[in-house]
Amino acid sequence: MTRRYLAAALLACVAVGLAAAQPRNSATTPEERKGGPAQRHEKFLERAKKGHVDVLFLGDSITQGWEGNGKDVWAKHFEPLNTANFGIGGDRTQHVLWRITEGKELEGIDPKVAVLMIGTNNAGSNSAEEIADGVEAIVKELRRQKPHMKVLVLGVFPRSGKPAKDLKDAGRVGPDELNTKLPEVNKRIAKLDDGKMVRYLDIGSKFLDKEGGLSKEIMPDFLHLSKKGYEIWAEAVEGPVKEMLK
Repeated sequence: MTRRYLAAALLACVAVGLAAAQPRNSATTPEERKGGPAQRHEKFLERAKKGHVDVLFLGDSITQGWEGNGKDVWAKHFEPLNTANFGIGGDRTQHVLWRITEGKELEGIDPKVAVLMIGTNNAGSNSAEEIADGVEAIVKELRRQKPHMKVLVLGVFPRSGKPAKDLKDAGRVGPDELNTKLPEVNKRIAKLDDGKMVRYLDIGSKFLDKEGGLSKEIMPDFLHLSKKGYEIWAEAVEGPVKEMLK
């Protein structure tokens, strides 16, 4: 065994050891969910089999809420655009990543535009950098699978930095009470905008009052949107989505 071979083998061992020592970013590691989320995922697969989806919304409970508080707003603004809602409450970046890879949610459909808003549920367990990397991983996968599809990446919406149970009687939270990690996430994912196939849009300020805080009128629990909140969302993105459909 030559010295060169020994040196190469040693370097290889060191590289493997260093790789193993690197902490795994859960936000970029596809993760399947069971129970209710799995059942909703199956419904998405059934919807995909029907095809005819020009616009696809991907996200968590805030996106799923288009079927709740945002139902009427959705019918007015997005149903005419042949839009499908693939939002699942509680999802984090890793769950959306699993859904579009191993979960095969994109099979059978060929959307012209995907609207992505995800990451708020990662705020408690991941750093801003990790969350941004998770969003980037999703965007890259969307582009890989559907190279002709444009992606509208939305900045993660503002939310309270406190649990909803601690704000039960609050009618408003001020700017100093908002989650401080999400602006950093948005600053990072804004760089995904390539001016062509990926567009970044931060509409978060539209949900805030003049003092920069949040009211229950827009977000009843300072996280999820009211009907008025969904009207703000729709009015902010309908134009850009239609432009991207051209």
